[in-house]
Amino acid sequence: MRRWSMTLVQKIWFTISVGVIVTISFSYFLSHYFYQKLYVDNVEKMLMEEGKNLASDYHGGPITEQYRKQVEWYNEKSTAEILLVSNPRELSACLPFHIDYDSLINEEDRAKLLKGEVVTKVGFEERFGRQIMGVIVPLLDEQRLEGVFYLYIPLASIQEITTEVAYIWIPIAFVFVFILLIAGKMMADRIANPLKEMEAVAYKMAHGDYKTEIPIRSNDEIGRLAKAFNIMAKAIAEEDMRKKEFLANVSHELRTPLSYVKGYSEAILEGIVQTKQSEQKYVKLIHREASRMERLVHDLLDLAQLEGETYPLQKVPLVFSQVIEDTLEKYEPFLQEKNILLTTELNPEIIIEADYDRIEQVIHNIVDNAIRYTPMGGNIHIQLEQMNERDCQLVISDTGKGIPKEKLPFLGERFFRVDKARTRSEGGTGLGLAIVKQIIHLHRGRLYFKSKEGKGTTVVIELPTLNGEWEE
Repeated sequence: MRRWSMTLVQKIWFTISVGVIVTISFSYFLSHYFYQKLYVDNVEKMLMEEGKNLASDYHGGPITEQYRKQVEWYNEKSTAEILLVSNPRELSACLPFHIDYDSLINEEDRAKLLKGEVVTKVGFEERFGRQIMGVIVPLLDEQRLEGVFYLYIPLASIQEITTEVAYIWIPIAFVFVFILLIAGKMMADRIANPLKEMEAVAYKMAHGDYKTEIPIRSNDEIGRLAKAFNIMAKAIAEEDMRKKEFLANVSHELRTPLSYVKGYSEAILEGIVQTKQSEQKYVKLIHREASRMERLVHDLLDLAQLEGETYPLQKVPLVFSQVIEDTLEKYEPFLQEKNILLTTELNPEIIIEADYDRIEQVIHNIVDNAIRYTPMGGNIHIQLEQMNERDCQLVISDTGKGIPKEKLPFLGERFFRVDKARTRSEGGTGLGLAIVKQIIHLHRGRLYFKSKEGKGTTVVIELPTLNGEWEE
């Protein structure tokens, strides 16, 4: 059974409706609270003050006729109805109307009156159709209750008090609720519409369409979310393009050696090769192409590992110049073969925190390229120096044929070759500099190139050092 769930717009509307109901309920209870505190309590206080003022003129003894006339005169001037009763037990009978409680003064009230306390009574009277508040003030002659003053007044209803205000408040309230609902609708649409657009774009992205962008209409959280979504879509599109290019490059790189291996092996199997010398030549070609595929697969796996966010580097303090010298020893035969002069200027005091094998791989790849593209009798110069307190700089320069200026920004991209035909014939995979770039990135360093056609290429590597920490 499918469960019903509210949409975002419905949730916003529900929240606004609850807010309106809570506000109206709070206003209702607040009005009753002020009715009690500001009106009813003031009426009670007024009646008690009037009753005590009248009782202050009584000085004991029987209640005289003159005192009664004085009370009657005051009753005509007062807004409250004042009754002077000699026998409190007959008070109910003296009232000109019936009140809905049985005994106006019970034994508990009589005990309070004998102590000089004032008793307050509130009850509903049908003739007035409203609540009646009465205050009973005792007239004491020492410990004897000679009589009581009963002052009462009909209480105005809360509706009567708020009638004048209601004529103004009710239209304003309706306008307020209407504006609140319109604003809520606009706010809900403003929040929900970009989310609906994101949903539509997400479905398109799921089917491979990354071109649609979400329009950014504000600079709030929703606008920033739309902007981040567009950036994410662009990044996914770029990554998808890189993936397609990568697959195309891999298939292209493997297609040529595979076709050679297949063609040469078929020639041998079908007996096309007539001589032992030709067969040996074909086997060498097959071995060369197989070796090239092996290097390609190795470099691809290596690069895939390095591009992983959690690749573990075995970082230890290293004397950078020693790592360079150890790597260069392996190239002495190749340098002699091409009669290349290698010169170095290495600062032996520079210490870095790095993975020995990976830094050696960086030097190996760059020096290998320098020897490969430097002609017979050329020069290679390697310099290691301290740039500042935190960084060192390794510069490897050669006198090779150089790289066109427009191709420099593409160095370090996978499968990029300056001279594709020659590089492939020499056995390169097009991944060496991409691996170097990623290793330097993992060491929080920087890699860039300088080159002029016909004058050579310079590779610059900047890495953080540990010299400052070791001096401490």
